[in-house]
Amino acid sequence: MKMNVPNCLTILRILLVPVFVVFMLADLFGAYDKYMAAILFIAASLTDLLDGYLARKNNQVTVFGKFMDPLADKLLVCSAMICLVELGMLPCWIVIIIVGREFIISGFRLVAAERGIVIAASYWGKFKTVSQMIMVVLLVFDFGGVFDTISQVFIYLSLILTIISLGDYIHKNRIVLQDVH
Repeated sequence: MKMNVPNCLTILRILLVPVFVVFMLADLFGAYDKYMAAILFIAASLTDLLDGYLARKNNQVTVFGKFMDPLADKLLVCSAMICLVELGMLPCWIVIIIVGREFIISGFRLVAAERGIVIAASYWGKFKTVSQMIMVVLLVFDFGGVFDTISQVFIYLSLILTIISLGDYIHKNRIVLQDVH
């Protein structure tokens, strides 16, 4: 398989995840760790916007990209949320619901792929991902004050969009569930 720029950006996002996790959980540089983690998370998140844009603009949409791009997003965001649970900044039950949705959609996509159907990301899924990325950035920076309230809004917005996007995927692609034995 020839690697194009969008696919390289997806792989880069995956490779940034363990580096991000180290800065989130290790005490390497004291107070600067969270800033490094936030910068890495933002950079990785921006590769998500850029790879999709470039793939569509340059007609470089690939099967690899269709499958790995959403997995890279899930790995980045879920890793961040698990770190935030570990640090006591995000309730575990919310992360369980969000991660559960990701497993359900991934399984759904596998069943669809077995039938030759590729399920593209929906707008609800994209809104969900963006809200989760904003939530993570706000929580990692932990500015305090009014940002605590904004962070809480994004936590619950992410949860609501997670549930809506799950329903949307299942409803729009319910044919995938027919004759599943």
